[in-house]
Amino acid sequence: MPLLLPLNNANLPYPDPLHPIIVHFAIAMVFFSFFCDVVGYFTRNHRLLEVSFWNMFVASVSIFLAVIFGQFEAGLAQPYEAVKPTLNLHTITGWSLSAIIVAITAWRFAIRARTPQKIPVAYLGVATFLVSLVFFQQYLGSQLVWVYGLHVEPVVEATKNGVLQ
Repeated sequence: MPLLLPLNNANLPYPDPLHPIIVHFAIAMVFFSFFCDVVGYFTRNHRLLEVSFWNMFVASVSIFLAVIFGQFEAGLAQPYEAVKPTLNLHTITGWSLSAIIVAITAWRFAIRARTPQKIPVAYLGVATFLVSLVFFQQYLGSQLVWVYGLHVEPVVEATKNGVLQ
């Protein structure tokens, strides 16, 4: 079945990959939320805790857009055998992160509703785990571009010519 839009030299129907743009926005929201939570916890600044909640809320929405574009662009990438394990792990981790971020945001909403002036240490521990998981996901995404060259023109050309399989 032919595609509705022609693909460019990076095997995309638009000029550049959109997944990295959207996902870096979600990453920034999670990291800034964590920063605000930690500083807000130690300074007892409830305004920072409010900023943290809204950053997690925005991250919860944007992570799904990032995953959708990531799935779409991964499907267009025509990955060769060497990249598949990393791409599969990146995909599984991305879907898991989207569920984890929404769950943590829901928990954060409940905390905010009960005690808007403070957050429990347990939440900070879970948020630390989340930030660690996001760092791991960033590592996998970096490998997909900088090691395996997904959507990089020479790699796309080599795959089309059968050099990479």
